[in-house]
Amino acid sequence: MSHMRLSLPIALWAIIQVTSPSALADQWVTPDEMKAKEQWVQQTLLSLDRPVMSFCYNGTPSARLLAGWQKRPIEIQHLPDDRTQYTMTWTDPATGLEVRVVAVDYGDYPAVEWTAYLNDKGPTATPIIEQVRGIDSILGNRGQKDAILRTTQGDITTAKSYEPLEFKLDDQAQSFEPNGGRPTNGAWPYFNIDFGRSGVIVAVGWPGQWQAQFSREAHSISVRAGQETTHLKLEPGEEIRTPLTALLFWSGGDWIAGQNLWRHWFLAHNIPRPGGGLPRPMTSICMGLHQSAAGEKGFIDTYLNQGEKIDYWWMDAGWYETKKDWFSATGVGTWKPDPVRFPHGIREVSDYAHSKGMKFVLWFEPERVYRGSFIWDNHPDWLLKWKDKDDICLLNLGNPEARRWITDYISQFITDQGVDLYRQDFNVNPLKAWQNTDTVDRQGMTENLYVQGYLAYWDGLLRQHPGMLIDSCSGGGGRNDLETLRRSVPLLRSDFQAPNSSPANPMPADVFDGNQGHTYGLSLWVPYFGTGVYADDVYSARSHLCPAMGVGTQDLENPNWAAFRRQISDHRAVADYFYGDYYPLTPYSKATDVWMAWEFVRPDLGDGMIQAFRRELNMNVEVRLKLHGLKPEANYEFTDLDTSKTVKATGDALMTDGIKLAAASPRTALILTFKEAP
Repeated sequence: MSHMRLSLPIALWAIIQVTSPSALADQWVTPDEMKAKEQWVQQTLLSLDRPVMSFCYNGTPSARLLAGWQKRPIEIQHLPDDRTQYTMTWTDPATGLEVRVVAVDYGDYPAVEWTAYLNDKGPTATPIIEQVRGIDSILGNRGQKDAILRTTQGDITTAKSYEPLEFKLDDQAQSFEPNGGRPTNGAWPYFNIDFGRSGVIVAVGWPGQWQAQFSREAHSISVRAGQETTHLKLEPGEEIRTPLTALLFWSGGDWIAGQNLWRHWFLAHNIPRPGGGLPRPMTSICMGLHQSAAGEKGFIDTYLNQGEKIDYWWMDAGWYETKKDWFSATGVGTWKPDPVRFPHGIREVSDYAHSKGMKFVLWFEPERVYRGSFIWDNHPDWLLKWKDKDDICLLNLGNPEARRWITDYISQFITDQGVDLYRQDFNVNPLKAWQNTDTVDRQGMTENLYVQGYLAYWDGLLRQHPGMLIDSCSGGGGRNDLETLRRSVPLLRSDFQAPNSSPANPMPADVFDGNQGHTYGLSLWVPYFGTGVYADDVYSARSHLCPAMGVGTQDLENPNWAAFRRQISDHRAVADYFYGDYYPLTPYSKATDVWMAWEFVRPDLGDGMIQAFRRELNMNVEVRLKLHGLKPEANYEFTDLDTSKTVKATGDALMTDGIKLAAASPRTALILTFKEAP
């Protein structure tokens, strides 16, 4: 855990860490929501006549087959944290194909999830299995005529990443899939079906190429989602799986209430908890891509001599042998420190960081293998190839031998080199390499086994390093599906931080305004994420503000240490609030002549914050914002982070009439913290 100073008293933070969010579920969940979930579980999920998943077998839809297959009684197992597991199994008596659905029903939240497994238990290969869908079901009740489908844009490394999207569900089906096999590259596998006063959130947990389709059927919504392409036979003993599908039922408010219920469930049951507690807000410093042991240690001293406490020292790509650049390097696939720049290994730097009270982050990209590396030369049978790439291959994590080797090697490296936080990147689209390996009667098989291996790889690392946090990076935010985020946190939400920025080439408006938009959209779904700051001015820095921050001063030749200290101060003042309920206070916009604002509030603690941005062409000096999530009868005291001026108002007035904010000039970023007052 980090040692950064916090705005909360230590004793209060300890209470938050020890108290599981699950224990607080009664504060957020309504009886109607639990009833809707329980009805769906009993009437749909546990139906043995028509499972919630589907496939086509030897040309026949599973809905016509499974009713006649052998069925086991439903197995029930009680799990920790008030969860119940159901296992439903069907077996084809003719071929031995076994279909198993393993579902988990959450007793404290209106949430349920499941994964289906197809296993050839017969003596010969199965007929063709195709169109496998983890969910093929109906959601909604009769009388719900209108429905809006809400999601966000996946990361596309632009200002439009994480833009909230909405679609009216009518006669035209809406279909979604990512680009190139990375699950949040261009699309977002999380959806809110909004019926107005109630709805259902659907999440597709698949770190590969998924597809989801939503369409209206009478007064209900049909949902079909799974691995995009499956047309394959299974050999005896082989098993494939569907994506993890999770549903969360919400009611009694607008769709934002549903998003906040999702955030509560996500924190209670999904986010990694290294050491048993929520990931702490963190600050980090990174030297960049031209590293050496001496340079890293000198860089550490340069910053720590300013008297500020930094939580993590971050070493990114390039610490291995390379003659060109970090990407085109024989070290990618060898994973040994460059003996010239790091004669005593990475341990020299990690030990130095530890001696200064910091933890240590190290970058890897184990799935990409470069020509001339150790794996390339010694284990060509472990590699998957693209048709149009000559210098890189993909380490086949679906190969058990390859997966065991990389797990053991990286795990030992983490131990030997003193790594506290494992950062995994993935800068290629794997889909065509997977497809290039498949035969006509095995389409989708390579991907399915690879995804299973990828998850098993991370599970193996976490078993050997149970207190370690993993950073999920995939060229920025390309792989942040639910299965991935149960094992990791995204410390770099997008590579669109400050492209080509320098003191002589300042960031254009779409970068800092775009990063405001990243926080706006991503906060609907993910409570903990990070990015880096590459500008010294207050407006740009606050546009990037989030729970995990890479901080620094833009120009070390003429350092602006006051700006650096301001970044640290801002982060300490507000980072904890990002775990609260989230409310957009203005419409999402990419325009430069508007206000953009949001609120985070912790109702159980009676505090929160507002961030508000008067953009660069906005001529409106003032804005009035109606707040949410407050106690109507309570008094609240607001403090301006810049002026320390305070103002008091009742929760009722703040939610009915709003609070008026003013900025004397455009390109102003306001932060107000608030708390219940006597």
